[in-house]
Amino acid sequence: MNAASALRTLSRPQLSRSSILPFLVPCLQRLVVSKHPRATITTSSLPPSTEPQPETLKTASSAKRRRPLTKEQRAFLDSALRVNQAGELAATLIYTAQTPPLARAHPSLLPLMQHMYTQEAGHFAKFNALLAKHRIRPTALTPVWTAAASFLGWSTALLGREAAMACTEAVETEIGGHYNGQVRVLLAWMKEMEERGEEVGEEVRELVETLKRIRDEELEHLDTAVEGGAKSAEGYELLTGVIRGGCRGAIWLSERV
Repeated sequence: MNAASALRTLSRPQLSRSSILPFLVPCLQRLVVSKHPRATITTSSLPPSTEPQPETLKTASSAKRRRPLTKEQRAFLDSALRVNQAGELAATLIYTAQTPPLARAHPSLLPLMQHMYTQEAGHFAKFNALLAKHRIRPTALTPVWTAAASFLGWSTALLGREAAMACTEAVETEIGGHYNGQVRVLLAWMKEMEERGEEVGEEVRELVETLKRIRDEELEHLDTAVEGGAKSAEGYELLTGVIRGGCRGAIWLSERV
């Protein structure tokens, strides 16, 4: 379902900002004090210009011998792809739930919501294909993340345009850093292997390029949200703090369950 279809088919109760805030704020205050441990997968806010640049990133070298990934490296990739698939599912559901109330209140936002949804749906399809190809199970918490993402999208849209943009900013800050960390780990592997006269296979090179592309698109969404007034949202610090903490907790759990 694309964003336009969601606008036509989804029906939500017409609640006002004043009616939902008394319900949400106490919940947010209880959640924000909880400590979500960071996932073992690396998260990085360092710019791409500081990434390792292995010579074999673009093309293979016949002079180097191929070495299969270690058990630990395969476990890292299994966990990373499982988390990525869950995160992209959540992103599509957030935009699907946000689109109807936002488009009713701000019709000019519909093309933007469609654009971001389409990109997220493409990311989701890519990670679904990678899970199937490598026989990696999705997280068992998919039903939980489905409900949570739908509620997050719907409730932030009801709070207004700025709150919806703050939601996008918070999510993309965590997810962009998460992808950035994965890219740096894979590039470091490749650099280390080069120094030993080895190289990874074509699939790992393709995965690095895929993660870099998706990371850049997620960060584009972050910039769009900030430009769209995210920081003007009522209760901005509390709202984004809770959402970012929830993202970190969801990453940590999805790695393990």
